[in-house]
Amino acid sequence: MTSEAQKSGVLAGVRVLDFGRYIAGPYCAALLADLGADVIRIEKREGSEDRFVQPIVPEAGPGEGGEGAMFLQMNRNKRGLTLDPMTETGRKIVQRLVATSDVVVANLPPSTLKAMGLDYESLTAIKPDIILTTVSAFGHGGPYSERTGFDGVAQSMVGAAYLTGYPDEPVKSYAPWVDFGTASLTAFGTMAALMERAKTGKGQVVEGALLSTALAYFNFHLIEQDLRKVNRQAIGNRSPYAGPADIVRTRDGWILVQAIGAPLFKRWARLMGEDHWLTDPRFKDDLARGDHSEILSARTSEWAATRTTEEALAELEKARIPAGAVNTPQEALDDRHIAAMGYLHPMDFPGLPGPAPMMETPVRLSATPGQLNTRAPLLGEHTDAILADLGYSTDEIAGFRAEGVI
Repeated sequence: MTSEAQKSGVLAGVRVLDFGRYIAGPYCAALLADLGADVIRIEKREGSEDRFVQPIVPEAGPGEGGEGAMFLQMNRNKRGLTLDPMTETGRKIVQRLVATSDVVVANLPPSTLKAMGLDYESLTAIKPDIILTTVSAFGHGGPYSERTGFDGVAQSMVGAAYLTGYPDEPVKSYAPWVDFGTASLTAFGTMAALMERAKTGKGQVVEGALLSTALAYFNFHLIEQDLRKVNRQAIGNRSPYAGPADIVRTRDGWILVQAIGAPLFKRWARLMGEDHWLTDPRFKDDLARGDHSEILSARTSEWAATRTTEEALAELEKARIPAGAVNTPQEALDDRHIAAMGYLHPMDFPGLPGPAPMMETPVRLSATPGQLNTRAPLLGEHTDAILADLGYSTDEIAGFRAEGVI
């Protein structure tokens, strides 16, 4: 049931049970699938809620385009099984699945894991060397452990939303960087656990948490706060640590310009015709430039306002100053460099008006790259085949369906 690419991938022969929802758990499992693991996505009989987030064809049903954009990305390269693991029969099927698997991925609170028989103690009773990869909002062991949470909650709790936007309105990032970061880190941890198991024969628990990821990605700001007590405030798109670093308007759009460090500031000052600023004490180092970033942003804005985006970027590139266009999502899709790099791969799915532009595995290996082989599964698409592989007969599978277990 696995593709030829999966049979020859880095993780060929590794089976992963994916009980994840939304992004952090499912994308972790997707990265493992990209590298050749046989990943079985397990969801509710009627389809889990994350299947329908941001539907491509609103009002359509499963397999008719009603699946959401997020689901299409998170569940490529997986096989789909519907199952109610809270029934007695469902638990027995889970046990048989676990016995044939290497990794269980679940982004669920500890109490839910235990109720479903997916806690580490229950899993190791079935398969002693199993690896349990858990993803929760706040981690296990603290006062918030049983709380639910999403990406934006973690962004808010660590100070990231507070320092994004403006003093009168904190802003969370539109891109769910905490979710994707947690997924990537737990995939990294799972790979490490598989390497350790190859040496010792023992499994372990890999624990990711949205809050811990957000703390890791925001840590150096917290270090500065703890040791310097700077109590920084949000200042829009400017940087408090260097300058100029801001989004400025051109004649026909917007660009982001970032000059960090003395060499870049020197090149920027010469491009702007402000060589005398190189000896101005207000701009003596990055922190000073950050403290006076309004002046630097104003000068950059004045310069950019007389140029088109293309003209401004060409001059900045010639001066070797990091800069880029502020693209709309459509402009990102049309970007010539993104196209030339071949990052987005068109993948068909039943009911869609066209192929979905699927981002490849975001790290490239020269000899054993991740691959996008199959689209996300239809609801329960591989249920019968997976259960047959486990040794269940056609009559037994029909009985499960009649009983409402699958």
